[in-house]
Amino acid sequence: MLKSMTGYGRCHNEVSGYDITVEVKSVNNRYLDVNVRYPRIYGFLEDRLKKLTSEYTSRGKVDIYVSVEKVSGSGTLVTYDKDLLESYLNVLRTIQKEYSLTDDISVSSVAQYRDIFNQTKEEENDEVVRDAVVSTARLAFEDYTAMREAEGERLAQDILEKLDFIEKKRVEIQALAPRAAEAYRIKLTEKISELIESAQIDKTRILTEAAIFADRVATDEETTRLSSHIKQFKSIINSNEPSGRKLDFLTQELNREVNTIGSKANDIDIAKIVVDLKSEIEKIREQIQNVE
Repeated sequence: MLKSMTGYGRCHNEVSGYDITVEVKSVNNRYLDVNVRYPRIYGFLEDRLKKLTSEYTSRGKVDIYVSVEKVSGSGTLVTYDKDLLESYLNVLRTIQKEYSLTDDISVSSVAQYRDIFNQTKEEENDEVVRDAVVSTARLAFEDYTAMREAEGERLAQDILEKLDFIEKKRVEIQALAPRAAEAYRIKLTEKISELIESAQIDKTRILTEAAIFADRVATDEETTRLSSHIKQFKSIINSNEPSGRKLDFLTQELNREVNTIGSKANDIDIAKIVVDLKSEIEKIREQIQNVE
């Protein structure tokens, strides 16, 4: 099954007290190039996510976006300075007694003295965060892979139709090829007859020349190899291994055989078929550039 190098996947999840979002997207690239974007404090995630990426794809420029927020509590601990609080309270009570003020000391009034309170960030467990992000990333990669497979299936169908067209035209070339040699023999006979103005023609010599010409323009080897390449192409498309590089090579081989047929052919109908074949092979080449 072919897989496209272009894909997108996303997962939003709450795991182990964290609100996590992971997005994965990729475009064509000759090799695997992974770029991970994450909050600065979670730098330890990069290597793990790059290794995870290689489990799902072998080629393409892959961008991964990670958002992590703690949801079970603020992640911040609030404490107070007991000695400082008692000092404030003692001063307030002294003022109250000396000036006979109403005793309205309350929690809300004390809370106004912000220097009493201390805020410290709660220590996070890196392993817990890593596991939570990776589990979310796997779901995003599953979504990403499903999209690549769907696109790969469309690519495969289109390529297979083009290969069937090439095979059909290959058969036509095989049928037309003998005609070129026979046409040359007839033309050669007529030309010699005109030159010597005699019916006494060395038919053996003509047959020899025609045979040499037929051998020179014969495309049996090329059409046979073309058939073999088409079968191999289809076999690779139906395999489960990354096949972009192999198919790219085979596309070059298809083009090579067709070019050779074009250079050998001495027949206008074969020449027209060669033009059609080269056009279809170029379309296949463009499609293959998006295959993993």
